[in-house]
Amino acid sequence: MRKASAIAGSIVFFGVAPGVVAGLAPWLLAGRYGVPLSPWPVAVAGLLLVVAGLAVLLHAFARFALEGLGTPAPIAPTDRLVVSGAYRYVRNPMYVAVLSIILGQAIMFAHWPLVAYAVVVGAAMMVFVRVYEEPVLARRYGAQYLDYCAHVPGWLPRLTPWRGETP
Repeated sequence: MRKASAIAGSIVFFGVAPGVVAGLAPWLLAGRYGVPLSPWPVAVAGLLLVVAGLAVLLHAFARFALEGLGTPAPIAPTDRLVVSGAYRYVRNPMYVAVLSIILGQAIMFAHWPLVAYAVVVGAAMMVFVRVYEEPVLARRYGAQYLDYCAHVPGWLPRLTPWRGETP
């Protein structure tokens, strides 16, 4: 895939997937944010979680488009295995970031139904990764992916970056 196509596809997928899951759905669940904010120190902590999650998400999407020459969408995967940047710490930074954004909103608005929503979304992500993504990546990238999996955890980030070979 050409870089321009990868960027365009990633932008579209960003709006469709995380935009809906971490943006539109929480907005609707929280009554279009008609709920009051938490006390300011708590609201600021939630906002920081949202901002950090958004930064990691944008970073991970950029890695897919610029380095992997593909998108996070299963119908337009990367040409190369992406194991740099945030991927040196955790195999699923996009999913972790989306959950951080949802939980940050739950904290900002003290809206506990969003915590339940995050649990359901997280469980669905874990099943999808286990049943679909991991087998597909193992077939597509073989030993390179298996080596990566052996060194980088799926959900809880490492404290130090993995220094394995970048494809």
